[in-house]
Amino acid sequence: MSRRVNLAEKLALFDEHWSPKVVAELNGQQVKLVKILGEYPWHAHQNEDELFLVVKGKFDLRFRDKAVELSEGEMAVVRRGVEHSPFAAEEAHVLLFEPASTRSTGQLDHEYTVEPEDLERL
Repeated sequence: MSRRVNLAEKLALFDEHWSPKVVAELNGQQVKLVKILGEYPWHAHQNEDELFLVVKGKFDLRFRDKAVELSEGEMAVVRRGVEHSPFAAEEAHVLLFEPASTRSTGQLDHEYTVEPEDLERL
């Protein structure tokens, strides 16, 4: 059975930054919403690709050799093993699509680290 998910309604349920919330799951993957502001630590995911889709605002997806600016309605995929650091000068709302096993900061231990088993579901 399918259920409708209203992204704006889900985003209205929380205010904290860098704290992804699961809004759907399929085929071992999770759809997450996160509000971002400021700089996220440099990290890589050795076993997982990540998709970032901007729902509201804009942010830079930084790589060691370049930065990609993403605006509302735009997305990018970060391939496994690629070091990256999201940065938002103003709050942005982002949908993430990634395997359920994904640890938010990859191998890095940081105050923003969220373990897969600790993710809140909305």
